[in-house]
Amino acid sequence: MEKKLNKIAKDTNSFLLKFLSKQKKTDLIKPMKYGLLPGGKKIRTKLIVDVGKIFRIKYNNLIQVGAAVECIHAYSLIHDDLPCMDNDLLRRGKLSTHKKFGESTAILAGNSLLTIAFEILSQNSFQIDYKSKIKLIKLLSECSGHSGIAGGQYSDLNFEGKKIPLNKIVDMQIKKTGKLFSFCCMAPAIMSKKNNYLKNFDTIGADIGLLFQIADDLIDYSGSSKVAGKKTRKDLKKGKATLISLLGHQNTIKYGNRIKYKIFKRINNFGKRSEDLKDTIKYILERKK
Repeated sequence: MEKKLNKIAKDTNSFLLKFLSKQKKTDLIKPMKYGLLPGGKKIRTKLIVDVGKIFRIKYNNLIQVGAAVECIHAYSLIHDDLPCMDNDLLRRGKLSTHKKFGESTAILAGNSLLTIAFEILSQNSFQIDYKSKIKLIKLLSECSGHSGIAGGQYSDLNFEGKKIPLNKIVDMQIKKTGKLFSFCCMAPAIMSKKNNYLKNFDTIGADIGLLFQIADDLIDYSGSSKVAGKKTRKDLKKGKATLISLLGHQNTIKYGNRIKYKIFKRINNFGKRSEDLKDTIKYILERKK
């Protein structure tokens, strides 16, 4: 698993470095690279490649979509770490972007990465048909804005210190984390024009995103700051609305396992072509950082 992740991370970073090298040189390129490139597992791109294997999509096209997604993810992390948000000083074992470059620079670097994502998908070098390209751009914008990442982050902040029911916590976590995972799972179906699979992979992606958030919350609850590369045990102090705060530690683990088996049931029909996807899902739930 680590070998496959490392290859995909290397290929994605190579694409991003090449793409950024062709951009006009500005003072924001350095903080953009700082927040984007080092340390990340590129797990979202791995999912795109895994689902792309099911639909037999060209690897290079999948990496290009993954590069766009990683820009969106990096933008969200840079903003998430800001003092007005979660106020995290460390990210991936190093200073957060705002601690390294200052708050205003971090905000602008994050904004720039957000827009770069759509520039990547609009390139002529991205060799898919025009209609599918427009669908991808539209879906990624929806997953990133007020009905996705931004909306989920708003709820996350607004729920602090309050008793929130299960359905609202799940909805918040699907928006904040799951929507981008849904895009990762739907993108290969769009690229292969298998529109009849979109609803199924939308649900699969949302559930994988929920698993990812559960794993994150478990790491925060009982994980090591040194291993995680960021400060842990923050959620309880801030009164974050998490499944752990509502269900407890052990019940959250059971909840995550039920979701995992529900996903497996949805993808079993794809046989051996889904094995890499299953391995990635297991990795997501069992990871320590």
